[in-house]
Amino acid sequence: MGQPGWRHLGRRGEEAARRQARHGQPGGALMSLATALTVLAGAAYVAMPAGTLNSVLARDTDREPTRIAAFELRETPVTRAEFRRFVAAHPEWQAGRAPAVFAAAGYLQQGLDDTAAPVTGVSWFAAQAYCESEGARLPTWYEWEYAAAADATRTDARSDPAWLARILGWYARPANGPLPNVGGERNVYGVRDLHGLVWEWVDDFNALLVNADSRSAGDPDKLKFCGAGAIDLQDRQNYAVLMRVALLSSLSAADSTGSLGFRCAR
Repeated sequence: MGQPGWRHLGRRGEEAARRQARHGQPGGALMSLATALTVLAGAAYVAMPAGTLNSVLARDTDREPTRIAAFELRETPVTRAEFRRFVAAHPEWQAGRAPAVFAAAGYLQQGLDDTAAPVTGVSWFAAQAYCESEGARLPTWYEWEYAAAADATRTDARSDPAWLARILGWYARPANGPLPNVGGERNVYGVRDLHGLVWEWVDDFNALLVNADSRSAGDPDKLKFCGAGAIDLQDRQNYAVLMRVALLSSLSAADSTGSLGFRCAR
């Protein structure tokens, strides 16, 4: 449509996008309608019912559970083949062409192929752009945690020591081998691969260790750092999820790693 598709970058990307635009660099124009519908038809989304979540993150002082509105979540992480088709339609997101402000060193370093292995090495900006091409977005942390609390038969298995030990066993495996294809066991909602395959971007990744309740914030700046924010984390036995919080909080939106992928929500 000839318009720069900056809207898919979200609030955190708007200012960087404007700076880039002032220098005449395009930023991820939206996919054509025909291409978007083709990609959308191949993406399986699972309906997630509304509910409540006792999050590992700090909550208000009354400790009320977080309410989660109904949403849809991609059944599996985005694959290399899917992202390869995306960058073919959006060459501005190809490795070496995406501006450094949106894709730092290491972006797509693992390469792309036609396999069903999860794509990794993708920046937050690129992940948001991909999700926009499916008429979707990155999930919020609460949405991701809500889905990831489930096992094959229960909506919340986090109090089960055997389940927690199984997840920790997955994370203890070396991460230097080739990734298997997506398509692991479904949880009770029908979502796959939330654990044991890759870490995943969330929309609000850089606010995870900041307590939103100003009454308990004191000096707001101190909660921007892991040591201070961790004081307010709940359910400290859920180490696998807390590890994700720590990783995501350490990144900037242009960063990428070889074990970090994403899925979309809507």
